[in-house]
Amino acid sequence: MSSLILFVLLLCISDSESKETLKNLTVRRGGSLTIPCFYDEKYKSKHKYWCKGQDWLLCKIVAYTNTSGRTLVTDHPTQNMFTVELKSLQDSDSGYYWCAVEITGGSDDKDYLYLTVSSDPAVSVMNSRVSGQEGGSVIVQCFYSAEYKKEKRNWCRFKDKCFLGGRTNTSQNSAVLVIDYGKGSVSVEMRGLQKSDAGWYWFSAGDVGVTVHLTVTERPSTTTAATTVSASISSTAVSGNEGTNHSGNTLLVWVLLAVGLGLLLTLLSIITWMLRTKSKQAETRGRMDNIAVNTFSTTEDSEVTYSNVNKKKKEPSSAPANENDVIYCNLTMNAENKMLSPAVKAEGVIYSSVVHK
Repeated sequence: MSSLILFVLLLCISDSESKETLKNLTVRRGGSLTIPCFYDEKYKSKHKYWCKGQDWLLCKIVAYTNTSGRTLVTDHPTQNMFTVELKSLQDSDSGYYWCAVEITGGSDDKDYLYLTVSSDPAVSVMNSRVSGQEGGSVIVQCFYSAEYKKEKRNWCRFKDKCFLGGRTNTSQNSAVLVIDYGKGSVSVEMRGLQKSDAGWYWFSAGDVGVTVHLTVTERPSTTTAATTVSASISSTAVSGNEGTNHSGNTLLVWVLLAVGLGLLLTLLSIITWMLRTKSKQAETRGRMDNIAVNTFSTTEDSEVTYSNVNKKKKEPSSAPANENDVIYCNLTMNAENKMLSPAVKAEGVIYSSVVHK
């Protein structure tokens, strides 16, 4: 009798230790499937492989342990099992397969199964790998086709019992609640998870099943949680300070730019004003240079002071002379009102003659 037990194919027919071998697995086209194969302790160091073919003697080896490809075989000696991971499955992948252990100088230990790949599998699960924390819970949604509506549905664990509909206590603190809606779906909720609950499970309807792997992670301690929260707060504070500093630096740069631009405009205005003032002064000096003024008084007590204004002749140029040039003179009145020639007084107005030479 073969000592290799393919627990993935075991179907619990009750809560007792009685089991019958399930030989059919199903998977959706394009999907993946992982199959655990358990072996005896004495086979830990032996080579394991995955073989395809209905007849064992004509079986074709698909993959050995630790080989890469679409089919991956991985040995787990501490658990006395190896897993076969099948990826991107197509209809042509349907058929008989064998889990096998190579025995030197003897017949290899083996067990078979039949795999069906289709677009509408008879049995399926929403997630073939689920995980939860210690003390927490997980929910696995299972589905079956209408043709299996009258078949018995089971949620089972390898090397352990199966859980029928209703609530079943698995340990002191954990429980499994299986709700069969009778409309093509079954909900499996595992509560109060313990590390010992981790492992391989499978859901079946009639003689067809699908595998599910459960991972239970350690619940973080209070100290670890507090440290994580503290680190998160510190990280947030640092990020906030960095953001504030960045905003402050940006504002400072804009202020400095505005001040610099204001100073530049002020300097330009001052330079422009100075240039204009200097230009006006130069123009005035140029006009005064062209006029000679001689001031004299006829007598010491004369009330009139005469000024002779002589316009200097300009250097000849090609431009015509302007006949409308204006000549200015200043007249100073003495204290007494005396009439002197050639000035004429009439009604408080004193006239002066200016001769344009």
